[in-house]
Amino acid sequence: MDPKTVIEPFRIRMVEPLSFTTPTQRRERLQGAHYNPFLLRSRDITIDLLTDSGTGAMSAAQWAAIMTGDETYAGSESYYQLRDTVHALTGMKHVIPTHQGRSSEHILFSVLGVKGRCVLANTHFDTTRANVEYLGGEAIDLVIEEGLNPRSEHPFKGNIDLARLEHHLQRGGDDVACVLMTVTNNSGGGQPASLENLRAASALAHKYGRPFFLDAARFAENAWFIHEREPGQQQRTPHDIAQEVFSLSDGFTMSAKKDGLVNIGGLLCLNDDATAEGARSLLILTEGYPTYGGLAGRDLAALAVGLQEVTDPQYLKYRIASVRYLHNKLDALGVPLVHPSGGHAVYIDAAALYPHLRPWDLPGVSLCNEIYLEGGVRGVEIGTLMFGRPVDGAHDKPAAMELVRLAFPRRTYSQSHVDWLAEIIADVYQRRDSAPGYRIVRQSPVLRAFTAELEPV
Repeated sequence: MDPKTVIEPFRIRMVEPLSFTTPTQRRERLQGAHYNPFLLRSRDITIDLLTDSGTGAMSAAQWAAIMTGDETYAGSESYYQLRDTVHALTGMKHVIPTHQGRSSEHILFSVLGVKGRCVLANTHFDTTRANVEYLGGEAIDLVIEEGLNPRSEHPFKGNIDLARLEHHLQRGGDDVACVLMTVTNNSGGGQPASLENLRAASALAHKYGRPFFLDAARFAENAWFIHEREPGQQQRTPHDIAQEVFSLSDGFTMSAKKDGLVNIGGLLCLNDDATAEGARSLLILTEGYPTYGGLAGRDLAALAVGLQEVTDPQYLKYRIASVRYLHNKLDALGVPLVHPSGGHAVYIDAAALYPHLRPWDLPGVSLCNEIYLEGGVRGVEIGTLMFGRPVDGAHDKPAAMELVRLAFPRRTYSQSHVDWLAEIIADVYQRRDSAPGYRIVRQSPVLRAFTAELEPV
């Protein structure tokens, strides 16, 4: 028997009530949040797809581990359990816990000395780019051409353009701090990078004497796509593929709130002794002692279990199928999407949905707000509010794409939730011609999307 339906590989033992609001309440709440979904309170949200970061459900084994977490300040046994788990999965010599991924990024780029230098990547996500730029470096994106075309069906749109990568490596010399591959490629639609591309990018970086790092927040989902889509990889397990991917790198940063299956935590893992020594010194200054890194012992214990659970083929099959289910339902309605279906989220092409709005009218923000007003659903804009850059004149330089990301928390929502969500988006799609644009009233100089205040135009 080979059933077509992919079921959740778990059963539910605890439930949490959803919050339901009226249209009038949602309009008042959105206005009070200055039309920025980030500023809404959780009690005003029915289905929250703002992020998959730290918002998923933990397993019974993880909760059991929390109860036995060792809260010793220095030398916690929970740290050594995590260290051994990470070493077995990644082969990394130095395992440094942090409180979340952006802290790992900040420490790594500080130790590498990116000031006046560049970081070459397929695509930097917002916190990664912000950390590079805050430290005085330049973040350069080199994703393949298909990665910027929402309608392309290329199976590995997270690949880096190898010709352009070599060009920058040849020209940059020591001005290149490192090469970084984001897997999966969050800003580009949750699209994976192929094993072939990762091997080639690693080889090029090392050919020119540059370290090769991973942003490994969604390493397991990327491994599943390699297993599913790349010729010659179907007989390999996601765990085996992930081990090879990590072996190509000199280290990685990770927000463990994604494929670590936990609510808080990060990792910075390195092979170079001198880099690790510098990282630990900075960690002690900003995060905590190296055997807890800003986390409680119970968090370290839960992460150790999560990293063992996340490469389970049944879990990954369900995870990717859940996202694909919504993608296919919206595609059948005619909603413009990033194709093919990605790993952790469905991405709607807001520019194509709202051709009457220009990039500086923030079409992604408009779509997020319309979805919230319709059903209390929160998504996030991945477009000019998040990635636009000020230029001379009245408007920002637009982002490469104007997207809305509907990110699925892990092991949290059921098929009926997704069916209901599709109905909400269908209603928004039907009245797409009337959606307003927005303008920025107030913004911060760094990561403005988190706190910007907006108004409709």
